[in-house]
Amino acid sequence: MNTYKTTEIANIIGIHPNTVRLYEKLGLIPEARRKENGYRIFTDLHIEQFRLARAALKVEILQNGLRKKAMNIIKVSAAGNFDKALILTDEYLSQLEQEKNNAEEAIKIVEELLDGKSQSNGLLLKRREVSEYLGITMDTLRNWELNGLLRVKRKSNGYRVYTSDDIRRLRIIRALRCANYSLASILRMLNAVSVDPDIDIKDVIGRPEESEDIITACDKLLLSLHDAKENALFMKSTLENMKET
Repeated sequence: MNTYKTTEIANIIGIHPNTVRLYEKLGLIPEARRKENGYRIFTDLHIEQFRLARAALKVEILQNGLRKKAMNIIKVSAAGNFDKALILTDEYLSQLEQEKNNAEEAIKIVEELLDGKSQSNGLLLKRREVSEYLGITMDTLRNWELNGLLRVKRKSNGYRVYTSDDIRRLRIIRALRCANYSLASILRMLNAVSVDPDIDIKDVIGRPEESEDIITACDKLLLSLHDAKENALFMKSTLENMKET
């Protein structure tokens, strides 16, 4: 098996030598053997592990512990337990598929709700009643209102009242939030729909404005899930190769 110095590994992977040492310190790669002079000795296995780790860490999705699970796969592999790492990777792939289904289902629900058009029926509910009716906490309702997702009318006594149109809008927001779409992407979609009810929801909700932070907001949710799946498949292939080495 070939051996490499720290700088050689850094050049092959395309990272700084200090990053090589950091990965070792964090347990993301196997601990390197050392020469008598203290210099680290890396092998082809380290290169494969680096590639595995880099693929896993590309994921932009943070929800539902996905990032943590990716990190766990890296560390289990670095410890040499490839069988367990493969099992964890299959579980990771399964969750990614479920998240994708959730995201697409949320869009479908939104389209169905919008197809119903406005159905005002004189319904007026207070915030606590809405909270109980939709199973949403009052703090969540406040947060959505503070972020501009909903503008609620007030009675003469100052109390907020929610109409049937407000309820429908809240159902849309709830469906999208359950699928982990960001508040920014939901607001963008709602604003776009108010201008053009026939707009392509999937396109609007997954196309952030230039001023928006994609990684923080996770606005490109479906695209990010697709990329994460591709990375996970690469991880699985890499693990299988490492196991056979």
